[in-house]
Amino acid sequence: MAVKRYRSKKKKLNLPLVLFGLLLIGVAFVFSLATLVDNHDFGGEQEAANQKLSREEFIQTLAPHAQELEAGYGVLPSIILGQACLESNFGQATLASQYHNLFGVKAFGNQPKVNLETQEYLDGQWVTIQGDFRVYNSWEEAMDDHTRLFVNGVDWDPHKYEPVLQAKDYQQAAKALQKAGYATDPTYADKIISMIKEYQLDRFDE
Repeated sequence: MAVKRYRSKKKKLNLPLVLFGLLLIGVAFVFSLATLVDNHDFGGEQEAANQKLSREEFIQTLAPHAQELEAGYGVLPSIILGQACLESNFGQATLASQYHNLFGVKAFGNQPKVNLETQEYLDGQWVTIQGDFRVYNSWEEAMDDHTRLFVNGVDWDPHKYEPVLQAKDYQQAAKALQKAGYATDPTYADKIISMIKEYQLDRFDE
């Protein structure tokens, strides 16, 4: 009895479908590679670059109004900007980002306020306390209020911050802030001066 031999028929490849599959594989590979590169920390250089850009954008946002306040009241833009950068962590702190309070200004009486934790230097050590802070409608409004404090002083001493306005440069102004008791931090003046130097904030001073 003769045995029938069957020849397997070779299937023809569907060329367009194969090419489409290869294309999908290529796209997936490129995407995976891009993700790997994006997530890789090359010594933190990319993160640092983004952070520096973000900080410069913050400075550039505030600088024009700071210069307007200098023209009107004589307070140095470098001081306004230096304090804003330090007090608000370049606008990233909750008080600044959500409530537009750049300078940690406390609230009194019926002023719009929010109660948040803060750190103050008391009796030779840092302690965490709850405080009522002013709520503003904008960063510009916070800057205006900050400048009015320098110009008008406080109820018990209208001339409290006159030395800040009379200072010839930002170093004198920062030390005058410290002497007037603007902040409880004993190194406040040094921090403001360092901030101004690091980001060259005196470039905005006329």
